[in-house]
Amino acid sequence: MRFAHRVLAAGFLLAVTAGGASAASFDCKSARASDEQAVCSSLTLNDLDVRMATLYEVATHLVAMGQRGAMQDDQKAFLKARAACKFNKICIGNAYKARIGEIEAVLQSIYARGPF
Repeated sequence: MRFAHRVLAAGFLLAVTAGGASAASFDCKSARASDEQAVCSSLTLNDLDVRMATLYEVATHLVAMGQRGAMQDDQKAFLKARAACKFNKICIGNAYKARIGEIEAVLQSIYARGPF
């Protein structure tokens, strides 16, 4: 049952943060890199950042410990890819959408193992 509560809490967390009322997953006042500045200057990118960060947080709590390291490595690769976009908002958006898709696939594999 504990796992079911985690899944329900994760769903609630996603519902609360999906509305766009949240700020970027990092401090925009400290944003120095051009990709971070682009995220802070765009509501669309900001929303993608919050969604990705929320999904990542949920997924890292639900996956087996052996998968966490791989997820962290994938997240570092995403951050490098986003940084390579510099201030190109289309490139950054595409990087976020790809990463969100990867994390959603991980979550779907967890959900498929139900019942909860």
